[in-house]
Amino acid sequence: MSAAPHREPGEIFGPRTTLFADVLSIGLATTLSSLPLITAPAALSTACAVLRGVSNDEPATAGRYFALLRHRLRPGDLLAGILAIAGTLLVAVDLALAGAGLPGARLFAIAAMTVTAIALTVALRACSRPESVSDWPTALRAAATDTVRDPAGSALVLLAVATAALCAWMMLPLAFLVPGPLALALAGVARRRETAGT
Repeated sequence: MSAAPHREPGEIFGPRTTLFADVLSIGLATTLSSLPLITAPAALSTACAVLRGVSNDEPATAGRYFALLRHRLRPGDLLAGILAIAGTLLVAVDLALAGAGLPGARLFAIAAMTVTAIALTVALRACSRPESVSDWPTALRAAATDTVRDPAGSALVLLAVATAALCAWMMLPLAFLVPGPLALALAGVARRRETAGT
């Protein structure tokens, strides 16, 4: 039987509760940082980097998050944001065309949703990779490889997105917090891939 988590004298909550609170604060910080939309990939990538650091005993606080994010708004990060916005608009146009009742709309909608799911998985796995902090093209190439070679991890990424969307749909205020648990899930999938490769 494992020992109970260590608590300092006078500490009410254990380290797991503290991490949960930090994840929620990082989620709120990520939401605020993503409001300009063009900064969303850098904001999520930074959240993953902060939460990845927990395994190295680095603090997972909103303060550390914003300190790292200040160094992230480079041209490559902004280009990633532009591509994310363009991709989202393209998906919206495709779905609108599929809903217009054109011939073959059902098949087109299925194909568009499949491509969207794959692109979303690659993009989110890229955000969770350490390379995304400084080199988006390398992170995207590695994420595409991970998506193909680790289908179980890719399914976990899509499940995390579906869970986050469901939570936000069921209770709208949670939409401001879900980027934190989503980033934690992405970091966990990336960590799972790293440990499986060793």
